[in-house]
Amino acid sequence: MTSTYGTESGRGKAAGTGTTAPRERSVLISGASIAGPALAYWLHRYGFAVTVVEKADAVRGGGYPIDIRGTALRVVERMGLLPRLWDAHVDSRQVSFLDPDGSVRASVRPETMTGGVDGRDVEVRRGDLADLLYGLVRDDVEFLFGDSIATLDDRGDGPDGGVDVVFRGGARRTFDLVVGADGIHSHTRGLVMGSEARYHRSLGQCFAGFTLPNDFGLSHEGVIRNTPGRGAVLYAVEESEDLHGFLVFASDLAPGTVPAAAFRDPAAQRELVASVFADEGWEVPRMVAAMREADDLFFDVAGQIHLPSWSTGRVALVGDAAYAPSFFSGQGSSIALIGAYVLAGELAVREDHTAAFAAYENGLREFVEANQALAHSGLAVLAPRTAEDLAARNEALAEPTLASGEEGRSINAALELRDYASGAVPV
Repeated sequence: MTSTYGTESGRGKAAGTGTTAPRERSVLISGASIAGPALAYWLHRYGFAVTVVEKADAVRGGGYPIDIRGTALRVVERMGLLPRLWDAHVDSRQVSFLDPDGSVRASVRPETMTGGVDGRDVEVRRGDLADLLYGLVRDDVEFLFGDSIATLDDRGDGPDGGVDVVFRGGARRTFDLVVGADGIHSHTRGLVMGSEARYHRSLGQCFAGFTLPNDFGLSHEGVIRNTPGRGAVLYAVEESEDLHGFLVFASDLAPGTVPAAAFRDPAAQRELVASVFADEGWEVPRMVAAMREADDLFFDVAGQIHLPSWSTGRVALVGDAAYAPSFFSGQGSSIALIGAYVLAGELAVREDHTAAFAAYENGLREFVEANQALAHSGLAVLAPRTAEDLAARNEALAEPTLASGEEGRSINAALELRDYASGAVPV
């Protein structure tokens, strides 16, 4: 859909009447992964004029599986997506923990670790969720692919208030509000709140993710091999010919202190990871060789975003841009869906965006921080740093339910959703 939303100001006549009616409030969303299209859906449903800008040329497919659980299930149910998500459900049946020689120490159901509920939670490829969300809004919302925000100028809340946006493609537009939904390394956040280093908290791990041929005989399962401070993970999505591979290693380096070349140059990333795992046994040498040849290598520091505020002026943040919990929490996509629902709802029931942004944050912050804390339990299970940590993890594997699973189950469903469709302002 193409339009010129966000270029008008003031109020106009309601069609076919002699009375004035409030014009549509215009919102620019930066990012078209999970949080962005979900927010676009709810804002459009509440009558906003929505534009989504995405630097990629299309919605990004593929990707590793993600879980939708707890409160997030109620969000996708209200969107009418739950049946289609079940059609795309990935039936992961077990996760096996291996000793260094490759022998199986323990095999558990995935929900034992994540706090999910078997038969209730949905696991789908990240790209499948993104495609479904995009399909809900592509005919109703303006998408600008292959572009991004270059500059923002928030003019405040006076009669001429708004946000002047210059796009990298050269276009200039004005919007009532701007929302950054552009991930943990959010460019939008950087424009309005400054350097990421101020808000990023490293979890003490670096990771490399990539795909490799499924020559290991794996199906509907994952395997995890740990030595102190290093982990190798293989994950088979159903009967796929490819595997998701992850090489994770302990590091106290933050994004600003990892060798700069490791973030600019894939060759440097490959050399760094290969050097860390040079003396590992089992199938790790095969994984390193595959990592060197992979055309989809993704390297980063595992970390979280902790902001003192999720908004400033007419600009707000949602999903990983505002409160990335890291993949060790297992809750990133679920929190993004919930955050989009709450932010749109608060904007719908309040004319004052400042009050809406405050209500969004006040209603979600405790829930978000509890979910962020789950990452530390996930680290203890998936990436023990020391020999003592590894021994404690292995001992815990003998229990019917890991502590991380019990904790997660109580937290991921702890938020009750408000019914914003009624239009009543919550008190």
